[in-house]
Amino acid sequence: MITKFSVLYVGQIELDNVGMDGTPSDQRAYPNERLVEAFQTSKEVAQLMDELGYYCLWTAEHHFQKEGYEVFPNLVMLSTWLATQTRRLKLGCAFNILPMWHPVRLAEDYAMADIVTDGRVIMGVGRGYHTREVESFGAPLLDAAANRELFEEQMEVLLKCFNEESFSHRGKHYVIPPDVDYRGYRLREVTCVPRPIHRPVDIWMPIASGKTIDYMARMGLKAMVTLNGEKVLDQVVRAYRDACVRHGRPKELGGGSLLGGGSLPGRLARGGDPPARARPRRALQVVRALRLRALRRRGGAAVGDARRARPRADAARGRRAEGVAGGPSR
Repeated sequence: MITKFSVLYVGQIELDNVGMDGTPSDQRAYPNERLVEAFQTSKEVAQLMDELGYYCLWTAEHHFQKEGYEVFPNLVMLSTWLATQTRRLKLGCAFNILPMWHPVRLAEDYAMADIVTDGRVIMGVGRGYHTREVESFGAPLLDAAANRELFEEQMEVLLKCFNEESFSHRGKHYVIPPDVDYRGYRLREVTCVPRPIHRPVDIWMPIASGKTIDYMARMGLKAMVTLNGEKVLDQVVRAYRDACVRHGRPKELGGGSLLGGGSLPGRLARGGDPPARARPRRALQVVRALRLRALRRRGGAAVGDARRARPRADAARGRRAEGVAGGPSR
């Protein structure tokens, strides 16, 4: 039974001149004054979600996106700030792109967020999919095998940081600690300071392939499945459940999973294809609806076309819409 409802907001600003005849992506470039609007939007959406009883606001890590599509570079920092603007809402990282991080640095940052928010920040990790982002940070993406190899070693280090009082690691990409003298003795182990106080840490990851499913089950990671048809969703959820059983981590069907779906008014809600001109607008529909309600309460004016947002305002009451996902109760 689905008992928790969340929203995914990837950090898109209100775009101008969208649609099939709109400005091409490679010609879009917004000034910084426009790009930072997403932070105010995230605060207003989070506050209204908190008031309405939503479980979690998930956000996405991206870099260099002058086009205004996804403008949050640091989810742990963003989530920690949003926790100060809300009372109960969880803040999820969907996802921290591990190949763009040093795993010890990410572990330390998350531990601080876990401590100061009393466990309201949810950890999520991914391998990345934008070449402009991952390759610019000096990590492989075009070489998928190298990307996977790096990610899996980083996960090993991350879990040691979270779960072990002290640790050492000798791998292809990381040697921790280095073979050096320190304060008169040879380093053998180090301790991640601080460590999260809510352990074991729930770590979420998107399901991208059969190999991903088996790896997630083996490592005890939770699964996010978004924007798939009913048949594919059923296959993926069952495959994840079966993999967890094989690796000695049995779950009920749907357990440890976050299921995402999306719809538009009219034909799409009845199973038809969305109009081509509407597709670029889907990602912000729920965000617009939530923000519209927040602004109306304080007498403000919403950014964007209120006529597009009004039909989706009921999404704030938990109805299915773009970016809304439900997590099973177990």
